[in-house]
Amino acid sequence: MTKIILDLCGGTGAWGRPYAQAGYDVRIITLPDYDVRTYIPPKNVHGILAAPPCTEFSFAKHFHGKGKYKHNFKAGMEIVNACLNIVKQVNPVWWVLENPRGYLRRFLGVPVLTFDPWEYGDPYKKKTDLWGNFQIPVRCPVKPSPLKFSMWRSKDIHPEYYGILTRTERRAITPAGFAKAFYMANP
Repeated sequence: MTKIILDLCGGTGAWGRPYAQAGYDVRIITLPDYDVRTYIPPKNVHGILAAPPCTEFSFAKHFHGKGKYKHNFKAGMEIVNACLNIVKQVNPVWWVLENPRGYLRRFLGVPVLTFDPWEYGDPYKKKTDLWGNFQIPVRCPVKPSPLKFSMWRSKDIHPEYYGILTRTERRAITPAGFAKAFYMANP
């Protein structure tokens, strides 16, 4: 039987791609086709990758808006809790929930792992927290791009989407090096 991986709030499917390439049955549960709040999962799920939107938990939301944008933690936690409810329903072999370092720590506590993409082969910085029950991937670091003004438009962040997606949209995609390392540690 083919192992099922649920990629919750999976967007482009980048995190589940190594599993799909290895022959797993990867199911991307993301809007507009699927809503994690109403999704009914199958019973025989092997693993869960969850990447709920970071908008309501972002430190940047406050700083970029000079205080005029208010966080809606209730709305953000509705999606996070929907992902965690799916985990409870299926009791997979492993599961992980990711979000950029931000206010989600207030609700989920200290993460199991915090990483930067450069630690797994992608030459940019973006502190990301992981919670769950999983094996920590082996790092294969590269030198990160220097943080300077040009970094805000950097082509180093998912260059395959440069000119197609905005920098913010590209930064939301799971780094390929990390996705592969995670797969290797959590088959």
